[in-house]
Amino acid sequence: MGEPLVAGTATAVRGAGGGGPRRGRGVTTHVQTSRVIETQERTVSVWQDRVRIRVLSKGRGPALVFFHGPWGLTWDPFLDELAQSFSVLAPAHPGTTPDAHDDVYHLDGLWDLVLCYDELLEALGIRDAAFVGHSFGGMVACELAAAYPDRARRLALIAPLGFWRDPDRIINWMLLEPGELRRQIFRDPECDAARRMFPRSEEQDSSATAARVRMVWAMGTTGKFIWPIPDKGLKKRIHRVKAPTLLVWGKEDRLVPPVYADEFVVRLSDARVQTVADTGHAPHLEQPAMVARAVREFLGQ
Repeated sequence: MGEPLVAGTATAVRGAGGGGPRRGRGVTTHVQTSRVIETQERTVSVWQDRVRIRVLSKGRGPALVFFHGPWGLTWDPFLDELAQSFSVLAPAHPGTTPDAHDDVYHLDGLWDLVLCYDELLEALGIRDAAFVGHSFGGMVACELAAAYPDRARRLALIAPLGFWRDPDRIINWMLLEPGELRRQIFRDPECDAARRMFPRSEEQDSSATAARVRMVWAMGTTGKFIWPIPDKGLKKRIHRVKAPTLLVWGKEDRLVPPVYADEFVVRLSDARVQTVADTGHAPHLEQPAMVARAVREFLGQ
């Protein structure tokens, strides 16, 4: 699932820069730097040191925060493309990393999650940034931009959750067996991205099994914030979003139908939609270069 991280030397930093470990408002930051692929991994403690958030980062340029979907965080070709123009920071949602899976129990709901991300941005020294989010992460990015309008310079939301339409119901992916889930996420379930996320049984080894377990746990952890339906009142708050917004949707998204783009467009003051042909719910994984180019062009305006 994306480019592997190579372990490096762990050091402590102050926020997003150098210095010693930062403690204040319950914040502790540690960084691990890869010697091979130049991807940094750090763990930031927020929420009175009760919630540890793993952050991957790479690139140089304006800050861009990527909020991943409900299947866990991996560094993939899409993020590599964005890192050519931006300083990309990709936090793992609380509880989705193996060494901190119990931390999610300290969060009672979506509002706690939004506040955690505000504390994370403060700890990293990020006053404002471009927000990019996929699926559940798109909803989180939008909620954060609504709660703190000055935090988001621009939004790029890839098939985001946040609304519910009875005629066009979102499929409950947590109830699907792996083969069906694979077909629902990807337009082409045999594409390279699908194979990385869902290796065939003959390709299974201990690392692949561990990755599958992490994905299932990530679904359960993020499900806490959207169960039973992914509509938690965003319609009451979305008017607060000031950032220009790009909505990217796979034309053949079977999980979250493209018609949901209309729910965002009618409520946002400055929004546009770009559909991506021959892709499903994860267009940035099926067509990483194409989607990254569209996102870069939009964020650079």
